[in-house]
Amino acid sequence: MSKVLISAPYMLPFMERFRPILAHYGLETIEPEVTERLEAEEILRYAGQFVGTICGDDRYTAEVIRACTPPLKVISKWGTGIDSIDKAFASTLGIPVLNTPNAFTVPVAESTLGYMLAFARSQPWMDRMMKDGVWQKIPGHTLSESTLGVIGVGNVGKAVLRRARAFGMKLLGTDIIDIEPDFLVEYGVEMTSLPDLMARADYISVNCSLNPSSRHLIDFETLAYAKPNAVVINTSRGPVIHEEALVQALQEGRLGGAALDVFEDEPLPAASPLRGMQNVMLAPHNTNSSPFYWERVHWNTVRNLLVGLGLPVGTISELKAMEK
Repeated sequence: MSKVLISAPYMLPFMERFRPILAHYGLETIEPEVTERLEAEEILRYAGQFVGTICGDDRYTAEVIRACTPPLKVISKWGTGIDSIDKAFASTLGIPVLNTPNAFTVPVAESTLGYMLAFARSQPWMDRMMKDGVWQKIPGHTLSESTLGVIGVGNVGKAVLRRARAFGMKLLGTDIIDIEPDFLVEYGVEMTSLPDLMARADYISVNCSLNPSSRHLIDFETLAYAKPNAVVINTSRGPVIHEEALVQALQEGRLGGAALDVFEDEPLPAASPLRGMQNVMLAPHNTNSSPFYWERVHWNTVRNLLVGLGLPVGTISELKAMEK
């Protein structure tokens, strides 16, 4: 039997469901222990052993892909973001990199709104003080009196803007591509430059993908435009924000706060100054958390693997029927 490397941490706990289906197609699984991702050197331990992989944010660099080929024929990414995979190099070897577009738009968008509401209504801080025995009313504000700026008006960015519109927020967006006029008109979104958005927004939501043009898009220069009460929310990819610049802006009181689900180095180092900041909310790269949406991604990722290997596979519904 040919072997496939399964290293997506959200999928590994459920492999008892998928091993029989993969076995039906003549595939045996290699299932390493994974905490967050496999680094390049960890993948290289299995080089030459697998024809395909279902991976998370594993570091499939050009060196790794070259070492694994042959027999590697397909990289099936669990989720949407493929910034940890050198897709351009893979394509030169004829290796498709397949993912699930729009995989976690709803849970990520809801997480973003949750962060905005938490800061607007000061709920985490009042809860903390109450449990410490402190009865103190913290002034708050409403989202309806606030301006939201969304950086990256793709699937997630649009979902955030749709939900924010329901709260009566003033909506700004910025992107390197033109956004459909009907969407902008329907939801009252004003497209503008990044500096103007930073200068006007009370909440700045980072929702762009990570690529060479967006790496450290939010840096010392960009943050200099921000209001001193602005809150930066990042649910996209950590390196979109220059973390040192963000820390400095927070320490100097040039930002009101931050909510971060992703970081330049993951897991977030224990010595990170962000851990000790009371106006910062942190999460362990977990805004995709939703069993309902995980289920869709599980099946689509398995199907992508089989398709990439050139195996005769039907629809997802037909694959699900095999589980029974």
